Amino acid sequence: MNPQLASPAIPSTRRSFLKTVSTVTGSLLILPSGVLRGQARKPGDKLNVAFIGMGNQIQGHVGQILQLGHRVVALCDVDAGQIAGSQKRHGEGAAKAAVYADYRVLFDKEKSLDAVVIATPDHWHAPICRAAIQAGKHIYCEKPLTHTLGEARQLRELSKSSKGVTQTGNQGSASGNLRRSMELIGAGFFGAITEIHAWHPPHGWPSGVDRPTDSDPVPAGLDWDFWLGTAPVRPFKSGTYHPVNWRGWYDFGSGSVGDFCCHAFNLPVRALDLDHPVKIEISGTDLGKESFAKACTVRYHFPARGKRGPVLLNFYTGGDLPPEDVTASLRNSTGNLPGTGCLLIGTKGQLQSGLWNSDCYVKLNDEKRFFGADNHAAAKEVPQSLPRVKGHLDEWVDACLGGPKVFSDFDFGGHLTEIGLAGVLALRLQKNIDWDGAKLQVPGMPEADRLIHSEARTKYL
Repeated sequence: MNPQLASPAIPSTRRSFLKTVSTVTGSLLILPSGVLRGQARKPGDKLNVAFIGMGNQIQGHVGQILQLGHRVVALCDVDAGQIAGSQKRHGEGAAKAAVYADYRVLFDKEKSLDAVVIATPDHWHAPICRAAIQAGKHIYCEKPLTHTLGEARQLRELSKSSKGVTQTGNQGSASGNLRRSMELIGAGFFGAITEIHAWHPPHGWPSGVDRPTDSDPVPAGLDWDFWLGTAPVRPFKSGTYHPVNWRGWYDFGSGSVGDFCCHAFNLPVRALDLDHPVKIEISGTDLGKESFAKACTVRYHFPARGKRGPVLLNFYTGGDLPPEDVTASLRNSTGNLPGTGCLLIGTKGQLQSGLWNSDCYVKLNDEKRFFGADNHAAAKEVPQSLPRVKGHLDEWVDACLGGPKVFSDFDFGGHLTEIGLAGVLALRLQKNIDWDGAKLQVPGMPEADRLIHSEARTKYL
């Protein structure tokens, strides 16, 4: 990174946390989560935590729970090899954990379980979250929160009656820079923000292709049919779906948009109080395949709301990039366009928040380059109004123990997921669409319903 864009300091002290209900200038509410759960917990209590989906993504969460001094009581995966790898990686910390291949058996047998962390492929998120809510557990689930739009809406509503604390795994939510960005936007530092540009480079998942026609033997220890779960049956093919590459296939994931919508859209949706887009435009290469597009651009049109005017949110991936005139100031400041980014453009200036919204580089219109917000004289005059937290998982753990409410519960995480998956819907339909987000409908296009509310196999539910 260019030294001119050195990251501003991120406060790390843990304080009582206020959740922004709408915008940074909106109402603030403190609700002890112990009250919501119906039983008080003390900060010194130890949580009994289970982990479901033992791929690479969850390993950091296991390590952090152990570092915080809580108990890893169960590991669950339909692939025995992934459990074995986790046991080896975490040694003594996971040695006493019970092992399960079936999440339903886990919830039935682990009577002392307090909380669960879920990092399965996307198509398993909603079913396991539903089971965990019904079991009264605290839940941390990776993003996107669900695989389909219908699931996102259902889980949002179900979570409102949950006895446990829910948190979506978009880690940038805990960043001091995201919260500083919210404060600056709320103070009008950038003027009226009219457009956002987020981009991500080509990825390594299958893209722009259909499934292979041949198959391979299922590896020992992998229950392939259970792995498929709610998705249509297909043969196993080595190196194609499991592990990791499932993200590129629409039956299991939703490509780069699904992977990054809960990150890149996080700050704009919070700070600008973005509800539902009313129109989505798409373009791309190799659309209409079983896998995500080779490259694409998705444009979300949000209408004016309250005192805010219309907002255009653009997402580019696979080699598609924002127009050069849009990023000229950023490229002049850094020497080149960063590989990933999220650029918010206002009438008075610009903010580069990064793809995870964990950066805060600012530039006013009369300035030649970007500065870290802590090094910008005018930005330093905007007071801090949002508390800072140590980390995203820490915040969830604190809330599980009766602390302040989390920042990215399933209601908010589900809303981010709905926005992202509405763009995926347009890509799969290969059409620009009008979108009725409140009703989860594409007006005049009933053929979209099968993708919004997809039928699922119920064998493992």
